[in-house]
Amino acid sequence: MQMISGKTKTVNEIESKRPRFLPVTTLTDVQAVRCAEFHPNGKLYVVGSNSKTFRICKYPQLSELKKFHEVQQPTVLFKRTKHHKGSIYCTAWSADGILIATGSNDKTVKLMHFNNDETQLEGREIDLTMHDGTVRDLCFLEDTINKSRLLISGGAGNCKIYVTDCATATPYQTLSGHSGHILSLYNWGGVMFVSGSQDKTVRFWDLRTNECVNTVAPMTLQTSSFGSPVASVCVDPSGRLLVSGHEDSACVLFDIRGNRPIQCFQPHTADIRSIRFSPSAYYLLTCGYDNNIVLTDLQGDLTLPLPSVLVAQHSDKAISARWHPTDFSFLSTSADKTSTLWALPPF
Repeated sequence: MQMISGKTKTVNEIESKRPRFLPVTTLTDVQAVRCAEFHPNGKLYVVGSNSKTFRICKYPQLSELKKFHEVQQPTVLFKRTKHHKGSIYCTAWSADGILIATGSNDKTVKLMHFNNDETQLEGREIDLTMHDGTVRDLCFLEDTINKSRLLISGGAGNCKIYVTDCATATPYQTLSGHSGHILSLYNWGGVMFVSGSQDKTVRFWDLRTNECVNTVAPMTLQTSSFGSPVASVCVDPSGRLLVSGHEDSACVLFDIRGNRPIQCFQPHTADIRSIRFSPSAYYLLTCGYDNNIVLTDLQGDLTLPLPSVLVAQHSDKAISARWHPTDFSFLSTSADKTSTLWALPPF
């Protein structure tokens, strides 16, 4: 059985409400697949794995998807083995899709240029070596005031967040404040972003002031007075709602403008490793070390128990899950050595 919105439900109850997402394509690697991210136009996605392999895959046409679809291998447009000297932990696209970044436990960030017209990498890749530990997460920011593209990166080691000017490939700013490894970074537009840490806090950063402007220590279900390490963070497109996923299997919804928690719920039975709002923010997609991918409906009163349903499973720990920019589909990665694209068949 599984805990859903704080209540125990039987497998049959869960199955009766479960949207029938189908595996469309599955990419199989020789080691755990840690990260996958869609290109902003949704036509491509990148996959990085513990095998050090970096791939760019084509997003398939879903119009022909049938109820009894046979899972296919994705079309791989580009593949590079030994992309890093270590495992690829994270990857990100810039908002215009012309830059890709990857981070690794070799303590480096690789910055690459992507030609959207030719759908291929171009020019020389750049190695950024300012980190002294595993790079756990990355996100791009568009600084419209200074008309520059920035890369935010964080991870293990000295617990610092680095800001890199992508035009010059120069790390020009270091942000301090966390006392534990940075596990998650997220930007929802503009010059603000959030970070989640092993120190059990979420910090809000504003690059106009070059400092942390708010710190939240979410109280979770299992450890009500101490919280739990923040493995994943996300903010809805309006910038009003923060959600954090924790190592004690809890999710916390937080009202940013009101600076107050809304509720804590438990859609998983083990560490939550990834959490994302759908593009419309109607749904929340989470995955965890219980192998499960869960969909939570956010369309009602957020102070009431939230309906959550199991929508997909891996045969080992689920590490990340990402929504497609426009379609009702998502990518997941897992310790079972696969990355799978899931979608709903047409009715």
